[in-house]
Formats: sequence, C-alpha cells, structure tokens
Amino acid sequence: MSEGGTEPIIRIEGLDKWFGHFQVLTDINLVVLPGERIVICGPSGSGKSTLIRCINRLETAQKGRIVVDGVDLAAGRRNVDAVRREVGMVFQQFNLFPHLTVLQNCTLAPMRSRGMSKAQAEEVAMKYLTRVRIPDQAHKYPSQLSGGQQQRIALARAIAPKPKLLLLDEPLSALDAKVRVSLREEIRSIQKKLGITTIFVTHDQEEALSISDRIAVMYGGKAEQVGTPFEIYNRPSTRFVANFVGTLNVLEGTVSDAASGKVRINTEEIALKNKLNGSRTGETLSLALRPEAIALGRRAGHDANLSGEIAEVHFLGSVIRVRVGLGNSTVSLDTFNNSSTPPPTVGQRTEISFASEDVLVLH
Repeated sequence: MSEGGTEPIIRIEGLDKWFGHFQVLTDINLVVLPGERIVICGPSGSGKSTLIRCINRLETAQKGRIVVDGVDLAAGRRNVDAVRREVGMVFQQFNLFPHLTVLQNCTLAPMRSRGMSKAQAEEVAMKYLTRVRIPDQAHKYPSQLSGGQQQRIALARAIAPKPKLLLLDEPLSALDAKVRVSLREEIRSIQKKLGITTIFVTHDQEEALSISDRIAVMYGGKAEQVGTPFEIYNRPSTRFVANFVGTLNVLEGTVSDAASGKVRINTEEIALKNKLNGSRTGETLSLALRPEAIALGRRAGHDANLSGEIAEVHFLGSVIRVRVGLGNSTVSLDTFNNSSTPPPTVGQRTEISFASEDVLVLH
C-alpha cells in the first residue's frame, strides 16, 4: 500500500523466479515510495541479488508483476528500455571500462540516455565526480585507482544521468572495512541530497540498519519481514530475522503457569505477561534477549532477575563484554568501562536483570 496518497515508484506483486527447477524467489511483494532507501538484506543464496536484477530486467521472472514508475515491465521491450533509461545501477565488481578514463566512463550514460553533447556530458560527469570527491582522478584509468576510488566512479557514473531509481547490488562487499564504512555514509548522504529512490542489496546487517528507511529481510527466496530498522531489530516476526539481525541471546524456558504468563528458567520464574501466544503449561520455549537489554545486577525498571556466574570478561576499552553462565545457558552483555569500578571477575556469583517486555518469544 502507498502512504499518504503517494504513488509508489516500484510495485512488486507476487513475484516468482526459477532457475531451471530451482525456485529462487517466492511470492515477493514490495512497494517502494519515491525518495525511499530500501535495503534488501539476507545471507548468500537468499535471492536478494536476483530480485534487484529482476527490477532492472537483467533477469525475467516467470510469475508476478514489476511496475516501475507506472510502467509494467512485462508490457513490451520499448517499455523496458524506457524504464532502464531512468535506472542507475552499481555492481559489486565496479564494471568500469578499463580502456576508458574515469571521465570517459562517466560521460557515456548521459550522452546515450539523455542525448547530451560530449561537452555537456563532461560537465555533468565532473559535477558528480566532485560530489563523490574524486574530480582530480578524472583523467586516470580504472587500473590506476584503488577499489574504493573505483566504486566512487561507479557511483558517479550511475547518478550522472539523473536516474529516478538507483540500484546498488552489494557495492561495498569487495572493499575493506574502513573504506566500507566511509563509503556507505557517503552513499547515504548523496542519496539524501539528490532524493533518488534507492534499493541497496547487502548481506551486512549493520550496513542494512545504518542506511535504510526500511529493510526487506530475505531468506530462502522469501521476504521474511519488511519494516523499519527499529521494527526489524526490536520486533522481528520470525526466528530467522531475530537471529540474523543483531546479536541475540537465546534461553530455554518452560511454561510454568500459562494463565499468568510465567516461565521457568533453571530454578527461577519470570512473568512474560501477554507474550506466550497460546503456549501451554509444561511447553518449552526459546526466549531471546538482545545484549543491550541485560544489566549486571538489579536495575530500576527491570522486573526480571536471574542468578548466574561470570564465565568470561573481555576488556574492549570503553566497553567491557561479559558472558554470564545461567546453568546450561550463557548470555552476553556489554557494560561501560568505569575507571573507578573494576570489572567483574571470572567465577564471581552475580545477578542479571532485564525488562520482561524486552524478551522475544521465538516460534
């Protein structure tokens, strides 16, 4: 559904895709609004790259519809070509022409798709090379540049024709960690300034959370959940989403009183109120907690407490990572370093506390 009467720039309905007898996409439904940053996230083989290639018509789905800017991509070759002129795409492997200079790589699209003269196209290309902060590399060849610089060129080339839609297929996965962080922030900044609707494919959960307006989490060819980063992280709808996005502690608990929502973990009970969703007394449940929801010792606002023993302590500077053994289970939590308070010691008895509302019941 569109929001506030805004017409979607992309509408995907019931999309199925097979490679031979292997189904790689199953009943994909997604609406993308103008100016949105949508991240398609999932492990290798989940179908995320196939989906973005279907949107750009590099692959053809066997079932369903893709409507881009009001044009049904199944309605004929002429329509497909018209849509492609409005789409910029950045690939994982840069795909720059090695025999052309940086400037020449970036002038081809404006000349072909917008009918610009060479001089006009070069002016536009230089504008976007400046925006990605490498105008001084304009007359070099791709082989003379680093991976991060080449990907900046690929980004400039994609946005130079002023597309309505920008597709990025794991554009940062071939780069080292420091360059990735820097470049993803620049991509986000450029997208916001230009207002280009963007679909970004990644397997990196941190990347997905940090740059998206909404995330579509893919698994086994299906969209497990579509939502804002807040919703995906705090209210995962499936066990896979809960485990894939962020760090998760999982504890086994037994329903001790279904009527009152009580669950026993080892020898202690916690009340989960309305979270049991029809579970019965005696049933075993998997209970999940994010590390940041857990505190060492009792804390105001935390209505659940469990006893345990310090199993591991890792000093990481501003943060101390602690693992606490709870019988047959272990949970991880982070606590801030306080120069006046020494960290806990391995073997020390302790309590952990958390708010019962932060517990996820995994089904």
